[in-house]
Amino acid sequence: MTAKKWGSDDFWGLGYEFDPQWLLTPQQQELQAKLIELSRTTLRENAVESDRKLIFPRKNFEALAKLGLLGLLVPKELGGLGENHTCAAMVVETIARYGCASTAMCYTMHTGAVAAAMLRAHGSPVLQDLMKRLDKEVLIGTLSYSDPETGSHFWYPVSSGAEKVENGWKVRKKASWTTSGGFADWYIIQTTSPDFGGNYSDLTCWLIMGDEAKAEPSKWDGMGLRGNQSGTLEVNATIPADRMVGPKGDGANSNDEAVDPFFLLCSSACWNGIALGMIDIAKNHTTRKTHVDVGMRVADYPTIQDYVGEAIIDTNASRALAFQMAKAMDAVTNGCDWSIHKDVNTLPRATLLHWMWQVKFTAAKNVAHVSDKMLHACGGTGYKPALGIERYLRDGKAGWVMGPTNEVLRQFVGKMALLGIGSLDYWNQSLNERVLNNELKKMDKSAKLALAKKLMAEAETKAAE
Repeated sequence: MTAKKWGSDDFWGLGYEFDPQWLLTPQQQELQAKLIELSRTTLRENAVESDRKLIFPRKNFEALAKLGLLGLLVPKELGGLGENHTCAAMVVETIARYGCASTAMCYTMHTGAVAAAMLRAHGSPVLQDLMKRLDKEVLIGTLSYSDPETGSHFWYPVSSGAEKVENGWKVRKKASWTTSGGFADWYIIQTTSPDFGGNYSDLTCWLIMGDEAKAEPSKWDGMGLRGNQSGTLEVNATIPADRMVGPKGDGANSNDEAVDPFFLLCSSACWNGIALGMIDIAKNHTTRKTHVDVGMRVADYPTIQDYVGEAIIDTNASRALAFQMAKAMDAVTNGCDWSIHKDVNTLPRATLLHWMWQVKFTAAKNVAHVSDKMLHACGGTGYKPALGIERYLRDGKAGWVMGPTNEVLRQFVGKMALLGIGSLDYWNQSLNERVLNNELKKMDKSAKLALAKKLMAEAETKAAE
C-alpha cells in the first residue's frame, strides 16, 4: 500500500492502514487521492474563511466541478462520472475529513438533489439537460423539504401546496431549513400535491430554479457548519408544466428511494469524516507536543493512547456500517444504475431505509463523542481555534440535531422492531385505539356525553361540506 501523501510529504494524520481501501476500485482510489490534494491546496484553507466570515463555499464547488464531482452520480451518457453509492460516501467523507465540513454538507444536499432528479429523469428533457450541465456551469443543487410547522419531521410539509394554472403549476413552499438556501442554482422541493385533499402522504416534488426561490442567508449564524447557509426558504412561483419531478403523488416514493437513502448515507459520511479529521489533528499534535519536565510527548501517556485508540475503533465501526450499506445499495441497484427506475414502482433502496436510519444515528452519536475526546487529548491547545479541533467540534455537533434527529431515529427503529413498520404512522393517520380506550375510561358520564355531542357536531359539519 502506498503512503498517504500531503503534498510532497507523508500525511501527518492516520495513514491508509486505518482506511478501508479494499472497498474502493482503482479509479475511486485515484479520485480519493486527487480530493486529498485538492483539500490541501484549496478546500481546507477556504473552510477557515467560510467559518470565520459565514461565506458559502462556492469556490470549493468550482474546484470540485473541475474533477467532475457535481455529476458524480450522473450516468456517463449524460456526461457524468456514473459512480455508485460507495464512491459517494468516500467523496463526502474525504471532503469533510481533509477539506471543509461545510462543503461536505452542501455537497451532501447536492447529491441528494441529483438523486431525486435522476430517479425521475427518464422521459424528462428538462432534468436530463440540467444533469448534463452540472459541472460545465457549476450548477449547485439542494433539497428543500423542511417546514416551519413540523421541524425535523420534514416529510410533513404543512406550509406548502400546488395547483394547476394555465401556464403550468403554481407552487407554494415555506421551509425552515434549506442548506445552500439562496446560493443554490436549483432546488428539488416537496409540497402537498395538486388537488390536495387533506392526506399528507400525498406529496409531489418540483424543480425550482434559483431565481424562483427567496431566501434570507444574511440571517444564518450557526454554531457550526457556518458555511452551509442553512436558513429559511420561500417559493411562490408559477413554473412550467414539465418541472414536476416524477408523477403527481410520487413524493413519498421519492423520499424513500432517493432523498433519504442518499442524505442519510452522505451525511453520515460527513460525520465520519469530521471524526477522522479530529483524530488526524490529535495525532499530529500529541506526537509533536513535549512536556520537557518529564521528557515525554503527550502521545506517550497511556490515557491519550486510550482516547485515540477508542476513537479510531468507534469511528471505523461507524464507517464500516456506512460502507456496508453503501455496498448493499450498490448491490440492489446494479451499481446505482438509474435505468432500473424506468419502472416507477422499482424501489429497491426503500427496503433498506431502516438500516440507513441506523447508519445516521451511529455516525452522529460517534462524532459527538469523538469530538469531546479529541479536544481532551489536545488539552488547552485544542481549545484554541488555530489547531482546528474547535471548528471540527462545532461542525460535528450538527449531526445529532439534523433531521431526522437521533431522538426520532432511535424511536423509529425501536417502534418498528417492537410494533411493526405500520406503527410509525409518518402522516398521523392511524388511530391508536389502545390509548383512546384507556383515556375514555378516565371520563365520567357527563364528560363522555359532552365529548359525544362535540363529535356528533363535527361529523355533521363534515358531512355537510
